[in-house]
Amino acid sequence: MSGRAPRRPPLPMAGQTRPERADAARNRRLLLAAAHEILAEQGVGGITLEAVAARAGTGVGTVYRRFGDLAGLTHAMVDAQEYGFQKGFLQGPPPLGPGAPPLERLHAFVDAFVDRLEAQAELLAVAETASAQARYESGAYAAHHAHLVALVAELRPDADAAYLADALLTPLEAALHVYQRRVRGMSAERVRAGAHEVVDRLVG
Repeated sequence: MSGRAPRRPPLPMAGQTRPERADAARNRRLLLAAAHEILAEQGVGGITLEAVAARAGTGVGTVYRRFGDLAGLTHAMVDAQEYGFQKGFLQGPPPLGPGAPPLERLHAFVDAFVDRLEAQAELLAVAETASAQARYESGAYAAHHAHLVALVAELRPDADAAYLADALLTPLEAALHVYQRRVRGMSAERVRAGAHEVVDRLVG
């Protein structure tokens, strides 16, 4: 492994909002604050575009124009956490960030991802299941996938790194996490251990 860290793609989703007028930025903050209030009071099931508009005192058309749909709203609600997560694995200290061997970084990625799911799986599930391709078309997934492709390519140069990156991300789907924790009754430690085993079996 060379001393120079491999180049990584820029953060394609988190923290990259388009330049906004002051009133548009104010509306965005108002709507997100309303959405987080509803989340705290009623859980994810209470978040609808209509409910957010009513809480913020705006028309529902304002919410549609700002976020497009419920998936867009929920992505915006987790944007700060996603930005921190991406910054951690792209620029943070090892083993999650550059400087550790690729297998250690993959395991650190799993740990950090499960931590995120424990905190925000229900919100992420809403964002990721809005359509059949919603998860895979998001900027967040693109960043995660590109990161894993680079690590897998270091570990197994002859393997199909793009396919294996998808395979490694599959157990970390938000809806699956909610199902495993709530329906199957799996502990967070069991879920985490299973994801680590997937890493070891596929690329370890």
